Amino acid sequence: MTEDVRAAPAPTLEDVARAAGVSRATVSRVVNGVRNVDPAIQEAVRQAVAATGYTPNRAARSLVTRRADAIALVVSGAAADDAMEEAGPASAGRDDGGADGDEEETDGGSVSFTARVSADPFFGRVVTGVVNHLRPRGMYPMLMFAGTARARDEVVSYIRQGNTDGALVVSAHAEDPLPSLLTEAGLSAVLYGRPTRPVRISYVDLAQRDGARLAAERLLERGCRRIVTITGPLEAPVGQDRLTGFRETLARRGRPDVPAVEGRFSQESGEVAMARLLAEHPDLDGVFAANDLMAVGACHVLREHGRRVPEDVAVIGFDDNGVAAACRPPLTTVRQPVEEMAAAMVDLLLERLARPTLPVTSVIYEPTLVVRDSA
Repeated sequence: MTEDVRAAPAPTLEDVARAAGVSRATVSRVVNGVRNVDPAIQEAVRQAVAATGYTPNRAARSLVTRRADAIALVVSGAAADDAMEEAGPASAGRDDGGADGDEEETDGGSVSFTARVSADPFFGRVVTGVVNHLRPRGMYPMLMFAGTARARDEVVSYIRQGNTDGALVVSAHAEDPLPSLLTEAGLSAVLYGRPTRPVRISYVDLAQRDGARLAAERLLERGCRRIVTITGPLEAPVGQDRLTGFRETLARRGRPDVPAVEGRFSQESGEVAMARLLAEHPDLDGVFAANDLMAVGACHVLREHGRRVPEDVAVIGFDDNGVAAACRPPLTTVRQPVEEMAAAMVDLLLERLARPTLPVTSVIYEPTLVVRDSA
């Protein structure tokens, strides 16, 4: 005798509305990203979505909204990578016949760029923030890498064809043309970090100079007298701002001479920079590295040279990524709330998709100092 096993009916908007104690229309507004809903109600609806397992019918919704219900999350590379021209953007979940496989055939091009991105925990935090904020809406990002001019052109073309509704852009270079390419094509986009070019694009950023100020003040409070810094890439706004904020703070305290060596936001570049600073300034007793990976590299080199952290040299990083707590000793660092900032990017983009005539805007977050054992 065959048992009649029937699948349980899929949760509906009405189920979510009952679980959240709100109307069906309110649930619909939250799921579709309409922002003029009380935050407490939004949270109640999101919890109800998670509890019921509701998944929006994307096909039906797309017929009504004429939208793809998909967002591109684009990590755009430095202009220097253009010299190593490679195939177009590698996309998570693409099925459009893109040249993802070509990436593996190049020598140092997109493979190198993607590897650099993957090695930095910052980008993982951005992805986490975006995914977690989109999930209650039944949406997921399409991850795309744009390391060269050809890849950037393909990103713009892919979005223009309606495969995604807009783009969240994380750029690592001051001269990156992608934000301009997107806005000139009339596409909706939001940028992580302020643009240095005059581009009419909304963005989310941290008060970078204030974060560097917190690091400088902490080193001064510890009594450090010979302070040095490992900067980020100085072609990038974030590298410029952190160096400027750090030096300006020390100058106001009578310390105008701050030796600096440029890094590339990688642990290896932090090691190279720290070795050079030690060779040129053996009496140094305080180090500010413009991100946590470089600070970890600095700690490794200091230990190799018999310098104790923090007894002989205090070290401060920036970002408060997972490597900060795992460092030995645990790293004092300036925290930027990356996941919250990524979620704010999503909100800005969804708001622009709902109301295309909105003026561009910015959302600036405040940094905080997380004190651990290294300083």
